[in-house]
Amino acid sequence: MSLIKTFLTQQVPAIALACAAFGMAAPAGAQTEVKIGYALAVNSHYGAGAKAWADSVEQATGGKVKFKHFPNSALGGEREMVESVQLGTLEAVIVSSGTLSNFVPEVGVADIPFLFRDLAHARKVLDGPIGQDLLAKFRSRNLIALAWGEQGFRHLTNSKRAVNGPADMKGLKIRTMENPVHLTAFRTLGAAPTPMAWPEVIGALQQGTIDGQENPMSVIVSAKLAEVQKHLTLTGHVYSPAALLVSTKLWNSLDDAGKKALTDGARTGVVAMRAYVDDVERRGVEAVRAAGMQVIELRDRSAFQKALEPAYKQYYSRYDKALIDSIANTR
Repeated sequence: MSLIKTFLTQQVPAIALACAAFGMAAPAGAQTEVKIGYALAVNSHYGAGAKAWADSVEQATGGKVKFKHFPNSALGGEREMVESVQLGTLEAVIVSSGTLSNFVPEVGVADIPFLFRDLAHARKVLDGPIGQDLLAKFRSRNLIALAWGEQGFRHLTNSKRAVNGPADMKGLKIRTMENPVHLTAFRTLGAAPTPMAWPEVIGALQQGTIDGQENPMSVIVSAKLAEVQKHLTLTGHVYSPAALLVSTKLWNSLDDAGKKALTDGARTGVVAMRAYVDDVERRGVEAVRAAGMQVIELRDRSAFQKALEPAYKQYYSRYDKALIDSIANTR
């Protein structure tokens, strides 16, 4: 028995090394696992997009590519997850555009307040040449951006007072993403913007560390913010896209058919996200009202736009005015 043990100890590593050298380490048809992370729950627009993306890819590849989901910031905050995708330790992520401006600054142009008229306008811009040019810029940051998903228009919630106009913003501690466009806007309105990773937000609202936050209805509903916030103002101040990203490591490991399946699947995920947003925009306000939130429907946004004029001057110095105008003028 000792002779057999000695033989195995000496020979098995050499045999394994030889198999690896001749491409025999992985069996033919081995499954590729794609870990996908996102900040919200499975029953959210992120979850809907992730599921549709995964289902499409798994079906197109006959199960050779299999997704494993990590919702609810299980793999960290959005910035951490994007950095993991850059490193190749995470294969895929659905992430808000506000975080992405830290990686591709030009993406921040989409966060300019009141730039988009409505959902149809925003979708046309992002699905067209402007949006596709922005996606292409991620490659230089070791990221593959496949499609623009959606969160919807951002609204304001807080626990202090009803916000009917810019004057009511004074002194409110509002959680924002680490996004220079958002920070500039809220400072200009007199609020105290507080950058904070999403996993920390609910606790901070409960403890009173911050007074409020701003997010689309899709997040306000899925995160059950009515449980920790009293007031909702439908400001619709910023359209919030999301991006479906994969790692360069994963992308380069796939053949053309695999890359097509991944890309087509991402587009399927976008359709699911937008359908979710359309639905929650219709029913979300009534849902949070029924849960006890006081809702203000801001019908005239001109007072906010006027108050933000100093911020617009900064945006024009930061972003190409021709790009801003081309977005505004898209019909």
